[in-house]
Amino acid sequence: MQTLATRAARLGLVMQRGLEGVAGATLFALMLLTTADVTGRYFFNSPILGTVELTQLMLAAVVFLSLPVVCWREAHISVDLLDAVFPRGLIWFRQLVVNGVCAAALWVMTGRVWALGERAFAWGDVTEFLRIPIGYLIYLMALMLGASTLLLAMRALGYLLEGLRIIERGGPLSPEGDGSDKEDSA
Repeated sequence: MQTLATRAARLGLVMQRGLEGVAGATLFALMLLTTADVTGRYFFNSPILGTVELTQLMLAAVVFLSLPVVCWREAHISVDLLDAVFPRGLIWFRQLVVNGVCAAALWVMTGRVWALGERAFAWGDVTEFLRIPIGYLIYLMALMLGASTLLLAMRALGYLLEGLRIIERGGPLSPEGDGSDKEDSA
């Protein structure tokens, strides 16, 4: 079973680095575009046409490309008002419920966003000035929501297996864990 866990960890790392790399490259391109636009606008009185549209598209891509990584790492913004009074032995159950509810919500959003992508292509929706079809971006958003759903469901399953004592720990908030991934030496 450890080889399966090791393979899953490697696959997760490849996915994580791939998405982070694409999101980082998109963010870098967004920075270059903004710099070139501001430079052209203020020094040469010639802004880049369509910068606002490209900025919107790239910003959406960065956010949704990062979502699966955030879900897998459980790096969401959270409020820890009840952490001090929550029983340590039930943290796995809390995380199971939180990840399950979030996965269900993202599943619903995935279907709705996919339908919006279909509609965007059917209606021929494009950006106003550059005429870029927005259906591709909407499909990317739906795929990233779907990937996030799957990852949250896997997290929930990990917490369930932890609670049933089938595995030792299911996530960074486990009572035994310190937030870092540990390998079994056995």
